[in-house]
Amino acid sequence: MIQPVSNTVDPRDEGRHSPGTEELWNESYYADFVSEDGELAGYLRLGLYPNLGVSWWTVMIVRAGQPLVAWIDYVLPVPVDGDPRLRARGVEIVFDTTKPLEALAVQASGMGELHSRPEAIYQGWTGQPIDLSIDLAWRTDGSPYHYMLTTRYEVPCMVAGRLRIGEQEITVAGSGQRDHSWGVRDWWSLGWCWASARLDDGTRIHATDVRFPNRPALGYVQSAGRVEPVSTLSISEELGEHGFPRSARIKLEPGGFDLAVYPLAFGPLLLQAPDGRVSRFPRAVARYEAADGRSGLGWIEWNQPPESA
Repeated sequence: MIQPVSNTVDPRDEGRHSPGTEELWNESYYADFVSEDGELAGYLRLGLYPNLGVSWWTVMIVRAGQPLVAWIDYVLPVPVDGDPRLRARGVEIVFDTTKPLEALAVQASGMGELHSRPEAIYQGWTGQPIDLSIDLAWRTDGSPYHYMLTTRYEVPCMVAGRLRIGEQEITVAGSGQRDHSWGVRDWWSLGWCWASARLDDGTRIHATDVRFPNRPALGYVQSAGRVEPVSTLSISEELGEHGFPRSARIKLEPGGFDLAVYPLAFGPLLLQAPDGRVSRFPRAVARYEAADGRSGLGWIEWNQPPESA
């Protein structure tokens, strides 16, 4: 795997990449959003496993006082011709990156499910079927950032568009981020916590704590046009029922950030390996409160592989 030589993103990397030979080689397109008032949030991910012959498509939408909307399909085919467009079994998914590093447009339609409680995903319960369509655009709001230790980049964004959930049409306007990565993705070998937030002064914070000894600090802070890699990082959490964290605390430099994180609603996933191992993946839209009085919204996730369960 060729490692990047700087944090600058090559616009050509918005497209598909030639797969490696590893069974778990994966190419992932991910994007999230949260409304300005935090009442509506969601994320979507298209993960291509060409050597397994499947694509993972996961969508979670949370709304205040409403059931969780989940659209999960782990056995879609891999798009052909190097194009992240997928049409199969009544599902249509289009990722449009014709404006590289400026915008990502996603259109998707298919059948989701409503769940009254998020832990139903872990329990394998079938929810109430509901038609779902997505028409959203992520427009770059800051600097795309390529991590030095992996083939992965993240882009802070503002998000706008529309959702249709059943017969309800919903306007989306808020902030979010998107990322694109390629390489071996083994969800079952290491735990981690990833967090992304936009504070009320426009500061963007992205941080990843991969949980192994002597791990490096991963992430960046963007503020007033300045982009700085995270130099020190610690993330801790208090676990609640079903392994859903009740709260978390993030300390990082630069900037002396001390952030209390409060999950507002969960859109979890249950991830099964080809050999049968299962990882729990609680992901939550969350409120971030800085010790200096700033606050904001974003998403936070934990990968909880078998050894951490």
